[in-house]
Amino acid sequence: MEREHGAEQFSSGLLPTAKTVNQDGIKVPKQERKRALTVWSKVCFAIGGAPYQITGSALGFFLQIFLLDVALLDPLNASVILFVGRAWDAVTDPTVGFLVSRTPWTRHGRMMPWILISTTPAVLCYFLIWVVPPIEQGKMWWYLLFYCLFQTLQTCFHVPYSALTMFISTEQKERDSATAYRMTVEVLGTVVGTAIQGQIVGMANIPCINSTSLTNSSHHSMHGNNSQILLDSKVFNERRAYMIASAVISLICVLCAVVLFFGVTEQDNQSGLKAQKHVSFRRGLRLVMSHGPYVKLVLAFLFTSLAFMLMEGNFALFIKYTLGFREDFQNILLVIMLSATLTIPMWQWFLCRFGKKTAVYIGITWAVPFMIVVVCVNSNLFVSYIVSVAAGASVAAAFLLPWSMLPDVVDDFKVQNPTSQGHEAIFYSFYVFFTKFASGVSLGVSTLALSFAGYVPGVCVQSDSVNLTLKMLVSAAPVSLIALGLLVFKTYPINEERRQYNNKQLQLLLLQNEELESEM
Repeated sequence: MEREHGAEQFSSGLLPTAKTVNQDGIKVPKQERKRALTVWSKVCFAIGGAPYQITGSALGFFLQIFLLDVALLDPLNASVILFVGRAWDAVTDPTVGFLVSRTPWTRHGRMMPWILISTTPAVLCYFLIWVVPPIEQGKMWWYLLFYCLFQTLQTCFHVPYSALTMFISTEQKERDSATAYRMTVEVLGTVVGTAIQGQIVGMANIPCINSTSLTNSSHHSMHGNNSQILLDSKVFNERRAYMIASAVISLICVLCAVVLFFGVTEQDNQSGLKAQKHVSFRRGLRLVMSHGPYVKLVLAFLFTSLAFMLMEGNFALFIKYTLGFREDFQNILLVIMLSATLTIPMWQWFLCRFGKKTAVYIGITWAVPFMIVVVCVNSNLFVSYIVSVAAGASVAAAFLLPWSMLPDVVDDFKVQNPTSQGHEAIFYSFYVFFTKFASGVSLGVSTLALSFAGYVPGVCVQSDSVNLTLKMLVSAAPVSLIALGLLVFKTYPINEERRQYNNKQLQLLLLQNEELESEM
């Protein structure tokens, strides 16, 4: 009975062969050593995560300002597009996760077909998001339709890709290493997305026309006509720049998907073993959501993700209007992402040296003083760049740590639920669901708040109430949410000791499964 229990408990392991000994002195199958991830495989796996972050950073930093100042939508309509689009995106994640978990194994794996099929239509919808249609009446529905379609297709790419972490290796250290590669490339992806979108759009950024300065009544008509011509030219150039940037990003996303498909081999964790019984979506959901460590981890990072998304979604407007750096906002955003990219290896070293929980406390709180400083000091370009460099380090921690800790929760679930395996996609899809829901709430609420504060599209200077609202959205609200998230995280039970225990248990269960197979 004990051996049968062990076999069931690790039913997602590789088919065992000869034995070797790992660094903990535990015998493990030799096939696992043969399938150890190469640096090339880790790099190709990491490149596959770039499209999500490239498009995500471009949408996160620039979609709100595009809808308001280029497409010239009413702030209320823009808030509807942003909230409904992200809310729809969030709803599709568990659905796709369930469908992926029920997908039969193919010669390309279970996850790879989803990734391959969804890429082309996703990039097409992404491009159309940045096109201003030649209609006024149905403009809001245009953006809502293609935004929702893109989010759905991106989910069909990103949920299988996220769950792929559990199918490239059974070793925690190899998965952690691959995750570090992935986070480095993903943060680099945010740099690429911010750089391409920001620099191309920035080149078309004609100085705004402040109509309030036109006070000479005798020349009012002439000035008005000239102003309208310049405004039309500005809008045309900006619209063209956004389309060029989206075309370049779409091409990069296709290339990344090709590298992932040809560079990574998905391992069949159930090869040679008794086929698993598929459970219903409701039962799988109940099992996943009843796992305490997972709920606490997701809830903690839900609050911290909401904090960083609030700052991300409103920082461009804050720099442009509140700080007054209209010509430099894209460069400041780029500095944040470059800083984040360069500090990812530091956080990977830190979490290996001091543990993941300590890395969360230090990494997430690092941003708090700088969120406060940026709204308290007078508008100063040099100070803004210094704050951006420091804030980027915290953004890196917020990127790396959730994805590094999710495999630990899945392993913990496997140890505690030996008869219920194969729920990796559900775990990952619900985490993505909650983070996207947080994004939808942050974008929708912030745009609605700007509408109530009196935001006016296309002007040089916003009112004091708008500037105060922007300060709240990039400082006070994120700081409060970070505090809530860290309070929840204090209850998260998986420390380094428990993580090592789970790792040893899974390896022992794999050995028991091997012995059972050899007796059959």
